[in-house]
Amino acid sequence: MANPSSTSGFIARLHGSMSRWLVLCGILSLVLAFDLAALPSAVSAEEIVASSSFRTGTALSVAHPLDTFAVRSSDVITRLLYFPFIFDSTTVGCNPVGETYGTTAISGSPTLIPADSHPDLNLSIRGYASVSATLSLVYYGGSTDSYAPQLPGLFTDNRTGRFTSAYQVYDWNWQSNSRGPLLNDWPVTMAGLATTPGEVLQVPGSGYSIGSEPLGYEALVLYASTTRLTITFTPHDSVAQGYSLHYENICVDPNLLTLYQEMNAAGRWRLPALVAGQGVGRATSNEMRIAVRDWGTFMDPRSEKDWWQGRQ
Repeated sequence: MANPSSTSGFIARLHGSMSRWLVLCGILSLVLAFDLAALPSAVSAEEIVASSSFRTGTALSVAHPLDTFAVRSSDVITRLLYFPFIFDSTTVGCNPVGETYGTTAISGSPTLIPADSHPDLNLSIRGYASVSATLSLVYYGGSTDSYAPQLPGLFTDNRTGRFTSAYQVYDWNWQSNSRGPLLNDWPVTMAGLATTPGEVLQVPGSGYSIGSEPLGYEALVLYASTTRLTITFTPHDSVAQGYSLHYENICVDPNLLTLYQEMNAAGRWRLPALVAGQGVGRATSNEMRIAVRDWGTFMDPRSEKDWWQGRQ
């Protein structure tokens, strides 16, 4: 029969062997005190059913085919069983980031396609596929736009992102309203960036202003769900002009999501507006994903000269 010290050793080994993705949230101590001598010899292990009393130090009742009786505590044999309570830290709850969000009037008319089913706003409609590619900054020739959004601003520490995965986004056939082949104008059209679960994610700064607010709105929220966000650096309800970003695999701030849903339901004549450096949500795992568009075209988010200017 195992004693308390051997049980404690088992728990220590259990903790030591846990995956690094699992952290100990707390120890829920369940003290199951029972006297084996109090059980009739005819009662098998399968016939012992714990009651709903899971309070520390509370004796549990058992169910017997012929009778129901209380198990008595005893000085003869007492076993202490401790059950660890753990959670998976690869995903975390999304607490508000502490921001206050406003709205601004759009320029032109709202989109005619419902946002939830719009392939340019809700990236889940198109989808994307993992590809093999260099997971670092790449250096293309050509001109540079000093007004382009700079992706170090995604992070509160303004760091150069560490690429963890690469993807290509699917094209969209607007005539048949169906998914097309993977876009291959660039080797990568979406990238995974390393994050710490729970860290705040922000709006990167750009050289654009979309409103006359005192702080100067730079981006408009075109789509938001619990796990994805689409913003544009123009006042238009479209990605067809200027720069746009798709955030994937994040937890959108609940207050921002609620505001977007209200504006969407009201006809989208006004949409949430954001300033550079404003928090929009949190990382839910060790990777968030970002796609960049320039006048609707999906670009390579690894490009140093465009989105990571001056970084190595």
